[in-house]
Amino acid sequence: QAQLVESGGGLVQAGGSLRLSCSASENIFRNNNMGWYRRAPGEQREVVAFITSGSRAHYEDSAEGRFTISRDNAKNTVYLQMNSLKPEDTGVYFCAADRGPFLRTGRGIHYWGQGTQVTVSS
Repeated sequence: QAQLVESGGGLVQAGGSLRLSCSASENIFRNNNMGWYRRAPGEQREVVAFITSGSRAHYEDSAEGRFTISRDNAKNTVYLQMNSLKPEDTGVYFCAADRGPFLRTGRGIHYWGQGTQVTVSS
């Protein structure tokens, strides 16, 4: 019954691909920017990518050129297509929604999913 529900994580070899999905309630989805944070083992969570309600996409430097965030407004779903995965991409990926800016560590984010594990082996 969570309002943000992630799926698509798993174990993949370096160089492989995964697509993460996050389904939200219509109310949350249409009124918020949507994004993804990663919490690597032993580290703080960190923003990976986000997309505004106007479909403007933004990426951290490490994701630029490898990851693509998109949203399907008809399905109230945001996706993160991850290509050319690297071991340093390993972590728990959390879907997030907020009206305001997506700060690097996620402080102030109003809505969180429970996370999906991504493990990239070398």
